[in-house]
Amino acid sequence: MLAKLFIISGVALLIIGLALQFAPGLLSWFGRLPGDIHIERDGTRVFIPITSMIILSLGLTLIINLLFKR
Repeated sequence: MLAKLFIISGVALLIIGLALQFAPGLLSWFGRLPGDIHIERDGTRVFIPITSMIILSLGLTLIINLLFKR
């Protein structure tokens, strides 16, 4: 079961990596959603991607539940 998870994770990372390499504008919206916090003051930058991480969490939860549903 663990081997299956590693294989699926590797394939998913490969697909994401290829998409980012050959279509860099594909995920340009990620990190710029309403609810993502950007603070810039006196040479200091703080980025808190609240909305982006919620969407990522929901997507991963859906994928994991679909893979391990019996």
